[in-house]
Amino acid sequence: MGVKLTSLIWGFAEATFFFIVPDVLLTLIALKNWRLATRACLWSLGGALIGGVIMYTWGASEPSSAKEFLEHVPAVDNELLQGVSREVESRGAMATFSGPFAGKPYKAYAVQAGASDVNLPLFLLISVPARLLRFLLAAWITAAIFNILLKRVKPRHKIVALCGFWIMFYACFLSVM
Repeated sequence: MGVKLTSLIWGFAEATFFFIVPDVLLTLIALKNWRLATRACLWSLGGALIGGVIMYTWGASEPSSAKEFLEHVPAVDNELLQGVSREVESRGAMATFSGPFAGKPYKAYAVQAGASDVNLPLFLLISVPARLLRFLLAAWITAAIFNILLKRVKPRHKIVALCGFWIMFYACFLSVM
């Protein structure tokens, strides 16, 4: 499977049911080629937007079942969903900006935006920079660190280091959440 399709599927999966962010894939791609990683960010965004529409629609039509589904995703519980609900109620679609950098899943904002009758085109418009900014930052920072600052490190050691980072990140994230 190619980078484009993998990125699209991962972006979609994470926006709907999967709990591992596309940043994992995007940073691995960035180890080899930051331009390819940049294009992969756009494909991940496309998948995320498709997933966002599905979750928004589910939240608009069956909010209780959508929220119940989300509670089965690792690191998502009723308390997190209530917090997202309060954010969306007070800030509307703009609340989607806080999620990517606060460890709150996009899927929760999509469901709540639908349940709160946030305008779908506005939600999608806000989703583009909210999702893409973090994807690009992850890829570009990884490329800069590993390909400029650590360019003499062997490629396999870079992969091991990056995988170690993501394992530690998720171990900490899941223990806190």
